[in-house]
Amino acid sequence: MEAFIGVMSTESAIFAAGCFWGVEAAFRQIPGVLEVTSGYAGGRVANPTYQDVCTGRTGHAEAVQVTYDPQQVSYERLLDAFWKIHDPTTPNRQGPDVGTQYRSAIFTHGPEQQRLAEESRAKEQTNQRSPIVTEIVAAGEFYPAEEYHQRYFEKNGGVACHIPL
Repeated sequence: MEAFIGVMSTESAIFAAGCFWGVEAAFRQIPGVLEVTSGYAGGRVANPTYQDVCTGRTGHAEAVQVTYDPQQVSYERLLDAFWKIHDPTTPNRQGPDVGTQYRSAIFTHGPEQQRLAEESRAKEQTNQRSPIVTEIVAAGEFYPAEEYHQRYFEKNGGVACHIPL
């Protein structure tokens, strides 16, 4: 008799909340998150480099792609973390980082993520004094950042630049 071996299903979410180093570090702390990749989303240039994105001319945001096990962590829990780690009321800025590449955005995969993200933003707005500027748009191509950006704080030390969870 063969034992049944379950297959883990994974899902993906993409968030932009300022410099991707801190966003990546924050999402890695959440149980059920399997992988976090720093990269670029929401732009109009294929295969951008960090230098390209820093010009502000590609349309990309510094973002993270979160791969997670929905049996261990919900998309709603990831959205809650997203709102806690940055200021969603500052357009094109997080702390000292200024530019469209530092905007607040949720890039959704399908209508369910879109609905949940919009509901979450509406709920979060009740906790804010200023209007939330976070854009919620369909995810297009996600481009992983250069290797030296991956797990940056683990490799280089330093304190995360985002609000702790």
